[in-house]
Amino acid sequence: MTVQVCADADEAVAGIRDGSTVLVGGFGMAGMPVELIDALIRQGASDLTVVSNNAGNGDTGLAALLAKGRVRRIVCSFPRQSDSWVFDQLYREGRIELEVVPQGTLAERMRAAGAGIGAFFSPTGVGTPLAEGKETREIGGRTYVLEHPIKGDVALIGAHIADRMGNLVYRKTARNFGPVMATAATTVVAQVREIVETGAIDPEVVVTPSIYVDRVVRAGVAA
Repeated sequence: MTVQVCADADEAVAGIRDGSTVLVGGFGMAGMPVELIDALIRQGASDLTVVSNNAGNGDTGLAALLAKGRVRRIVCSFPRQSDSWVFDQLYREGRIELEVVPQGTLAERMRAAGAGIGAFFSPTGVGTPLAEGKETREIGGRTYVLEHPIKGDVALIGAHIADRMGNLVYRKTARNFGPVMATAATTVVAQVREIVETGAIDPEVVVTPSIYVDRVVRAGVAA
């Protein structure tokens, strides 16, 4: 079955509902699907839970979505940095909820969702406020905290090249969270620089197989 090749970013994000959990790829601006986020702003979905590495940069991309008041809750590893003024203001005003998750745990929680794992124990965060209210267990003389999977209704990711089946190849560090998010969402939308014919990508270099991808659209991707 071939993937849906969308005419533009607006078609690619059509149907995202209010209250959805949206996984947003990118490490800072590297690999962030800015055109998809801009289209989501135009689309109008609100009351969203966003899962991403950080809480937006400057006034573009994810920060622009936050500024529109469309995000109720954000789950991320790095909520504050020098250019996170949009999130900072919203949080100080009590207009957005925050769950901080260590970066490796964030990736593993999404991987667990994609792998069908019910939960897992991790040593990260033990003895810190991040473990408060969570089950802990001693295993082999070490204390671990129970973490649950993060599953998205939608994943918006950026890749370098897709074929018409939806197989994806990434460019260098823009790869970051895209592959794991693609396994963890019901609907996966990929923004790519180029769409090629099926068979044009060497199977040995495919990172995200087409089985995980629902829609692709040709648009710029931050490198």
